[in-house]
Amino acid sequence: MFRYADEIFSLGREMMDTIRGRPTAGPLSLKAGVVDVLPKLIVRRLLEPALQLPERVKLVCLEDKEDALLAELAMHSLDVVLSDAPLRAGLSVKAYSHLLGECGITFFAVETLAGPLRGKFPLSLHEAPMLLPMEMTALRGGLERWFASLSIRPAIAGEFDDNALLNVFGQEGDGIFVAPTVIEPEVLRQHKVQVVGRTQAVKERYYAISVERIIKHPAVAAILEAARHNLFMTK
Repeated sequence: MFRYADEIFSLGREMMDTIRGRPTAGPLSLKAGVVDVLPKLIVRRLLEPALQLPERVKLVCLEDKEDALLAELAMHSLDVVLSDAPLRAGLSVKAYSHLLGECGITFFAVETLAGPLRGKFPLSLHEAPMLLPMEMTALRGGLERWFASLSIRPAIAGEFDDNALLNVFGQEGDGIFVAPTVIEPEVLRQHKVQVVGRTQAVKERYYAISVERIIKHPAVAAILEAARHNLFMTK
């Protein structure tokens, strides 16, 4: 009888803790949506601080198009969406965009392609084989404006809606590709390529989109803190 009463009391306490927003037993859950144009290496760097919290975190990561992820966020099926653009005006989703940081970009290629292009970069990119993200992405728009300002017209060797696939083609020598400068060491190590050049004229920006205006989820708060003060060092 007393044991049964203790179980009832314990269940009631867990229910009240849940209602009050307190974590119950088990790991902290972080359900993160990732817009599919984001480089996988930058996603890992952004999410890493959440996995280093003192309490154990169970990460559930869903990659999809922005609209699909925002729909999940609106239904509270996700805690945060990582994106390369802020929430667009006019959407019915009530959410908030938190800037994580920004950085310039680095151009990469295999050594046989990169070597001859370094000396006169960026003008050497004119008519050079280039692997690009699809049109209508923030990065593609920034690159095209920069190319136009310098009268550079690269030869588009491929267009991809999957960043990881684009990088594989670049690793095999099919063209030049770009990645955020903050992950330059990881790109060099993972893809065995060389730096062609860098520019700050094209910026990659990253956002955490949340239904919370003031972040309360401890794992999401850790992501914001580390991105702003370590990865991108924005103030």
